[in-house]
Amino acid sequence: MQAFVFNTRRDIFKDHRVREALSYAFDFEWTNKNLFYGQYTRSRSFFDNSELAATGLPDAAELKILEPYRGRVPDDVFTAPYNPPATKGDGRIRSNLKIADRLLKEAGWVIEGKDRVNKTTGQKLNFEIILVQPTFERVVLPFGKSLERLGIKMKVRTIDAAQYIERMRSFDFDMIVSSWGQSMSPGNEQQGFWGSDAADTPGSRNVIGIKDAVVDELIAQVIAAPTREDLITRVRALDRVLVQGHYVIAHWHIPYDRLVYWNKFSRPAIVPMQGSQIGTWWYDETKAAKLDAARNGN
Repeated sequence: MQAFVFNTRRDIFKDHRVREALSYAFDFEWTNKNLFYGQYTRSRSFFDNSELAATGLPDAAELKILEPYRGRVPDDVFTAPYNPPATKGDGRIRSNLKIADRLLKEAGWVIEGKDRVNKTTGQKLNFEIILVQPTFERVVLPFGKSLERLGIKMKVRTIDAAQYIERMRSFDFDMIVSSWGQSMSPGNEQQGFWGSDAADTPGSRNVIGIKDAVVDELIAQVIAAPTREDLITRVRALDRVLVQGHYVIAHWHIPYDRLVYWNKFSRPAIVPMQGSQIGTWWYDETKAAKLDAARNGN
């Protein structure tokens, strides 16, 4: 999962409705079409592109795990498959912004003049996103323009690597671009990604700042899964709670590998479950001879 990541330690991002509202201002379809030549698929899971990703509504096995938490997790965990907001890709996202405006008002953030402010405290809904790669500004700036239409000002700041690492370690940011790599057999590392203890540990991977007893208990169940089938079910249950928490604005992925190579190798007939296992390829003398002949014009 790569995404825009909210720092929920910040007061402005503590309400999940605010986080969800901002996701409606990100036009992935336009970004994919105009910046990436339509190469990418929108991510919708913390375990996307694998059998671990939760899809559709919870099945009976998942419900058995999730039912004890009804009322402590969003109702959508049980009633609505998670899908990030979508657009037509033409840059016209007025309908999405209307949904965002409604969510913000429900959370107590109203328009005064041209600014989005908290109706109780008067605080403006302004924040900073820090980047370490200038090339990512082309993605962030259009997002910022959409947020302006909601009365939200997002400052984009690109900083050097050393400063970025230090601010990550100390959780000194409002929003960042971050990612979490996942194995096919998740385990103890999930505590570092989403566990409550890690939220207060400088330098941990819980950059979001998630402190949720339900998440902690689901992680414990994942770690203790006795079978592969149980592991898959428990990870999917955890996935549902994470995505419906709207802790991130998901980015994208490519569900295949892009490789360029000389046709002088052979490889096993069995396709690996994930990725290209180049270490299993071997030099094929027959193919190499044909390639040499073709290159020499014979």
